[in-house]
Amino acid sequence: MKNIGLIGFGYWAPAIANKIFINPKINLKWICDQNKDRIQKAKLIYHDQVNYSQDSNEVINDPTLDMIVIAVETSGHYNLAKQSLTMGKHVFVEKPFTSTVQQAIDLDKLAKNCNLKIHINHVMIYNSVIKKIKELLVENHIGKILYLDSMRMNLGQIRKDVSSMWDLASHDLAVIDYLTDGKQPYYISAVGEKHFNSKESVSFLTLRYENFISHIQSSWISPVKERKLIIVGTKKMIVFDDLKISEKLTIYDKGFHIINNENIEYGVYETKIHEGDVWSPYIEQKDALSESIENFIISVEENKQSLTGSDQGIRILKILEEADKKMNN
Repeated sequence: MKNIGLIGFGYWAPAIANKIFINPKINLKWICDQNKDRIQKAKLIYHDQVNYSQDSNEVINDPTLDMIVIAVETSGHYNLAKQSLTMGKHVFVEKPFTSTVQQAIDLDKLAKNCNLKIHINHVMIYNSVIKKIKELLVENHIGKILYLDSMRMNLGQIRKDVSSMWDLASHDLAVIDYLTDGKQPYYISAVGEKHFNSKESVSFLTLRYENFISHIQSSWISPVKERKLIIVGTKKMIVFDDLKISEKLTIYDKGFHIINNENIEYGVYETKIHEGDVWSPYIEQKDALSESIENFIISVEENKQSLTGSDQGIRILKILEEADKKMNN
């Protein structure tokens, strides 16, 4: 059984700790946080079944640990990950991977040189509906993608370490990367506004790919909560509404047929709308965070790259860095 140490016990980390604790393949040996109140919170849950520390060095230097989970602010990811890799630990890190592309490249090289694995918790990749959408695309049910429209909005939580784009759009960028086998955009445009924070609280990101366009809206200051992805293909159109309790994925057999013949009066062609069935396939729902952790374990056990490894993390950071430049200009 692999021993694992968790550094950070803030907003999202308690959920990670819970999934690790109940996984029979790994042992949660350490919980670490500089904040005494968070440590006390962890002790109320796990009592003496886990070791506790306010010093990350104590955890990383433990020779019995095989893996380190990093769930602190993004600015702390690089140093903690570098130290963990140097000490021979595999790394599970929250998104965004690092604060800069160069930091991510450095960690990627270090991990590969040490034959260690980095897993980035792009948790939406492990969502059962996203996996189903990938299956539909691979089997050509949707046809070629024409455009994707993604909305990820809420009232809060406003983070200080990254913008809403880095926090929220990173989910959508990871999904697009997964669905398109790592395609990169050739054009990036972004606008945003800073409210209640030194970084953008709302952003609009537009990406042009070789054969399709994508628009991603991210906001911490929306009166309504939205978690929606629309994909329009040449054959069918789909809507994934993550906030619905059931039937999260809806497939629309809708599209256009081009009519082109000598009898058309007002142009060389016109379009005819095609409307067919609307249906929601049955999808067995699995816990995405548990699936993400399981993928990390498998990557370590089988010595192979994680589905959401450092290569994907670098691709996403390149988009985010370029988008920041466009917003600043």
